[in-house]
Amino acid sequence: MNSCRDVLVNLEIGRMQDSVRAALISGLSPMEILQDLEAGMQEVGARFQRGEYFFSELIMAGETMKEALKILKPLLESSQTKAKGKIVIGTIQGDLHDIGKDIVSTMLVSAGFEVHDLGIDVPPESFSAKVKETGANIVGVSALLSVTVPTVSKVAEAIKLGGMRDRVKIIAGGAAMRPEYAANLGIDAAVNDAIEGVKIIKEWATS
Repeated sequence: MNSCRDVLVNLEIGRMQDSVRAALISGLSPMEILQDLEAGMQEVGARFQRGEYFFSELIMAGETMKEALKILKPLLESSQTKAKGKIVIGTIQGDLHDIGKDIVSTMLVSAGFEVHDLGIDVPPESFSAKVKETGANIVGVSALLSVTVPTVSKVAEAIKLGGMRDRVKIIAGGAAMRPEYAANLGIDAAVNDAIEGVKIIKEWATS
């Protein structure tokens, strides 16, 4: 049987849960399976960047990963494995898109992060409240629509008002985002590429 990595790279969504169960039965730990899946997501990202996969395949990979996480997340949550970091993620108020956010969220979970997903149309104050509740040290804000980009600055303001800005890194992502927007928005990074966004978050977690 193909590994979970291969099933993910080949976008075989219908086979993923059986593959995860088989891996568990074979003796692999949930974290080892996640590491295998992370390697798969990295390969999907590489194919996307080479132009071999397109956005539709990236979405399918995210959906395939979700099938694996249905089994793995409860097992990971019950284990004593220390997360690489805590991240609060959500789509900014006024924007109802969740595809990019969901892809990043699943990639971060597969990389060993504790992810608190607030969903879509999230007010800036809700990001701050969740950071305070969870002790998260990273915030990810998704903004696909250009009209919602300015609202991202209000997330930074809300976190600053809560006295937490000095310990929290903020990254915004989405089709409307550009790296040069970060300074004007008062955040630490802005990207329009999910792979690059996850790379930055991983670097923050290890610095």
